[in-house]
Amino acid sequence: MTADARAALERTFRDEWARVLAGLARHVGVGVAEEATADAFAQAADAWPRDGVPRNPAAWLAVAARRRAIDRLRRERSQVARADALAALPVPAAEEPGSMPDDRLELLFTCCHPALSEEAQVALTLRAVGGLETAQVARAFLVTEPAMAQRLVRAKHKIEAAGIPFRMPDGDELPGRLHTVLHVLYLVFNEGYEATAGDALGRPDLAAEAIRLSRLLAVLMPDEPEALGLLALMLLTDARAPGRTDADGAFVGLAEQDRTRWDRALAGEGNHVLRRAIGLRNAGPFQLQAMIASLHVLAPSFERTDWNQIAELYGLLAQAQPSPVIEINRAAALTLAGACGRARQLIDPLLADPRLRSYVPLHATDAELHRLAGDAGAAREAYDRAIAASANAVQRSELARRRAAI
Repeated sequence: MTADARAALERTFRDEWARVLAGLARHVGVGVAEEATADAFAQAADAWPRDGVPRNPAAWLAVAARRRAIDRLRRERSQVARADALAALPVPAAEEPGSMPDDRLELLFTCCHPALSEEAQVALTLRAVGGLETAQVARAFLVTEPAMAQRLVRAKHKIEAAGIPFRMPDGDELPGRLHTVLHVLYLVFNEGYEATAGDALGRPDLAAEAIRLSRLLAVLMPDEPEALGLLALMLLTDARAPGRTDADGAFVGLAEQDRTRWDRALAGEGNHVLRRAIGLRNAGPFQLQAMIASLHVLAPSFERTDWNQIAELYGLLAQAQPSPVIEINRAAALTLAGACGRARQLIDPLLADPRLRSYVPLHATDAELHRLAGDAGAAREAYDRAIAASANAVQRSELARRRAAI
């Protein structure tokens, strides 16, 4: 394959996979659409180097995918009528540039339907909307490829069996469904930014995929402040990623990070998106988190960070979305603001919560409070709990360094 054909195919896959799949899924379901779309891209890999890249690659792929779907359906006697109905639809003009129907938003909401488990929502979104290979999705979940393939098949069968409609939610249903979509994208980004397990602190490819999907959602829903808020949060957070590890991959704490390594272009874009979200005058949890992230990237140094304002924003966030994780972050901000007594009042009840027994940041914050109070023994014990709870090698190494420094 020539370099030009390969570049065109890669660009089209990145930009049009979800659009081609979504246009077909409306008529034949996600499972058949995914298989047919993959077939179409394989056909393009053979045809484009020989015949040249078509003027409208997306439409060419849509036509090819539809033909493959019809062939697949006609091989099953019970699906012949469905195949005939698909064949009767108008054919996109494959050689003429022009607009194609864009059903990606419906596809995203279908993949994040509440009838599916959270894990299935994330996996299906990465596979169907993001275009990740099953092996890539499996790596994100730390499971084998066959296990992930079975999980994806079960999710697609559930969509079919439950009769989940391929459409946008109605007015009253939309806020809750949108929250689910945003939550799924947030989970993907968090795993990419700081992996739950493994030898590296994060998975940059997964974080980049979450940002790409959030950009797509922001384009498709430009007047949804929380969609913009989530995108701003991801951009502002990821802007600091280059400074979080050194040349050897070891963790670098916020206080020691070289801020010249932060991605200022990404931070600038994040602040621009945040201003757009705030301008819609309907602040929500993701916008509040983005404001906190913005304070971090705007601070000239760790010492000059406005920890009091960050703690206040976490307080507002706790009111809007009560969560022990938010309270832990608020306690950490209060600790850095010098309000250790208030931080301890937040932390102590959480330490008694069995659900948080393996939550690393809780024990790390507890350790820091003990250290500042001069109780070295209790601080070391808290760090021991944090180290035992962590499955991330880089994180464990940093916690052990902090413990040794007491």
